[in-house]
Amino acid sequence: MCLFDGLLFDLDGTLWDSVDAICISWRRVLERRAPELAGLMTRENVTSCMGMLLPDIVKKVLPDLPPEQLQPVLAELLAEENSYVAAHGGVLYPQVPETLALLAQSYPLCIVSNCQDGYIEAFFQAHGLGQYFTDYENPGRTGKAKADNIALVAARNGMKRPLYIGDTQGDYEAATAAGVPFLHAAYGFGAIDHEVPFVRSFAGIPAAVAQLSPP
Repeated sequence: MCLFDGLLFDLDGTLWDSVDAICISWRRVLERRAPELAGLMTRENVTSCMGMLLPDIVKKVLPDLPPEQLQPVLAELLAEENSYVAAHGGVLYPQVPETLALLAQSYPLCIVSNCQDGYIEAFFQAHGLGQYFTDYENPGRTGKAKADNIALVAARNGMKRPLYIGDTQGDYEAATAAGVPFLHAAYGFGAIDHEVPFVRSFAGIPAAVAQLSPP
């Protein structure tokens, strides 16, 4: 059997749930900059945006933010978020460390997320999981869309047969656009609009990867 030669992971909704940390950190900024909007930072509002690009999240969650304030407030929100996440972390899905340790014995692991620069590093700092990943990328660093970053990381690491694992329709579409097979993390935030391979827990990934491995 010819196995996949790399596994690429989404972050939010796939490896962890950081929604509460995002709400707390963004609320802190808004209480300073636009206190009338701080109450909009609820788990429900943020969860509905997971997988979107950050400027689009701000526009959706904070539609009444004056356009001229968007960029400076966004910069402050993301800096506060990175700092808070690095110090406090998020909620790892069950058995993430053990499953990553197992997968890393057979595959190079990478993260490709629609996040800001510094967010993946904050995840590593908070939970000590950087040892399992050989590479990572995000639009905050490259300015590229997720599909382009998937292709970039695959090429950078010499992967010819990678698998992308994510939880949202946008993850599926990005993987498909990059020509990479997709495994749905159905325990995460999103749903896929048609039938795709899926797992209901992070611990189910090794078996699913083995089953999907190309002949």
